[in-house]
Amino acid sequence: MKEPCEVVLTTDSRYVCDAVIKGWARSWKRNNWVKSDKTKAKNPELWDELLSLLDKHKVKFVWVRGHNGHPENERCDELAVEQSKLYK
Repeated sequence: MKEPCEVVLTTDSRYVCDAVIKGWARSWKRNNWVKSDKTKAKNPELWDELLSLLDKHKVKFVWVRGHNGHPENERCDELAVEQSKLYK
């Protein structure tokens, strides 16, 4: 996405949805990637990249239940499993 645009991001991760929608991720960044429970946030480089993209694009997060027949979610799961096998 080279130009700012509107995106619907569908995920089966409540954690990702909540971290963005509830502002947790921005809070972690402000606190040097330390969460409210005083533990370090995992994958801060990925969160930072996501937050940068959210500054550029209008993103609506939609949560779907995983492994519940949502075609795009099922395909993403297949791709993730395939890729994970490459790094074992």
